[in-house]
Amino acid sequence: MPISDPVPHLRNLFDKAVEVADPMQSLAKHLPPKPAGRVVVIGAGKASARMAEAVEAEWGPCEGLVITRYGYARPCQGIEIVEAAHPVPDAAGERATARMLELLETLDEDVFVLALISGGASALLTAPIDGVSLAEKQAVNAGLLASGAPIDRMNTVRKHLSRVKGGQLAAAAAPAKMLALMISDVPGDDPAFIGSGPTVAENSNPDEALAILKQWNIDVPDCVTQALKAGSSVIPTDDPRLSHVTNHLYAAPSQSLAAAAELAECEVRMLGDALEGEARDLAAEQAALALSLKGQGPILLLSGGELTVTRRGDGVGGPNAEYCLALAIALQGAEGIYALACDTDGVDGAAEVAGAVVTPDTLAKAKEAGVDPSKALADNDAHSFFAAIKDQVVTGPTLTNVNDFRAILVL
Repeated sequence: MPISDPVPHLRNLFDKAVEVADPMQSLAKHLPPKPAGRVVVIGAGKASARMAEAVEAEWGPCEGLVITRYGYARPCQGIEIVEAAHPVPDAAGERATARMLELLETLDEDVFVLALISGGASALLTAPIDGVSLAEKQAVNAGLLASGAPIDRMNTVRKHLSRVKGGQLAAAAAPAKMLALMISDVPGDDPAFIGSGPTVAENSNPDEALAILKQWNIDVPDCVTQALKAGSSVIPTDDPRLSHVTNHLYAAPSQSLAAAAELAECEVRMLGDALEGEARDLAAEQAALALSLKGQGPILLLSGGELTVTRRGDGVGGPNAEYCLALAIALQGAEGIYALACDTDGVDGAAEVAGAVVTPDTLAKAKEAGVDPSKALADNDAHSFFAAIKDQVVTGPTLTNVNDFRAILVL
């Protein structure tokens, strides 16, 4: 069947990928019956308030505290929702995290704790180790985000600078029993890296964190280096305080890509749900593949994962928009090739924009609008570029997060 309107078709695929990861659609079947006795619900992440809403839809009003990104709160019956900053933490997140730790430290073995963890929890759960201030932690986070380092490397550093990550949130709740339900936003779906693993044991050490800072040329205050040299309090695998914890991953990028593929109306080639690397480099690689398939379509190329951007300029960008910009440059207006790349949480980088679309007319529209694609790429200014040609994808808060969604349609 011919695809008559490629851009709306690609948007439908993205919307489906988001829909199947919506906690209101997916969480209930992973919940046990509500335990007797006291139940406490905690959580953090961009999907955590929606997860809390889904829990109370099944269990009724619950006691608890959940931290989510500004604009991502949901109405809950008993669970308190606190909004804080992401991707760079702020004082609201620090205060809420302190309250969460105080709550957990009062619990005994008769309490059941449900932890709701999704992408974004690493920034929202903010409790710097002794000797490091919030401002210094913010500087480290900003440096990590600009470095181009993969998410697992960034989260290793974050764990050793925290009193809550790397299993420490779960340890604080001991001896209470805990079930952690997670939505993955990390390549490979390793629970230890979802939100920097607040309920998962950690086997790395502070020396590895120092090595990552050096490898990726991240300048940090001297106090951060000294704090890491003094050690950290992440929880190792054999710590008995984690024996009461069950971690369960219930939603992942692969499920969203599979759901999109079912709507494709053409041949689908899955390029991987855990792709990493520089956004512009993957764009060049996938553009070459798309060009090689011209005349064989319709074919849909789907991929997920988490790309990075090494900040070189002062523009406004994000991995998905930069991928689209580099893809458009590489395709050079090739007929019959359309693409969309968006973050499933609705936020690409620090902008309130999910991503962008690419069409055979992208470069022509840029010329008409007076914007230079090569300069925009050099300045990491992809969001401004796509705003100028009116090809941004703006969703608002999606209330979930299973990482990046990329689709190239070769007609």
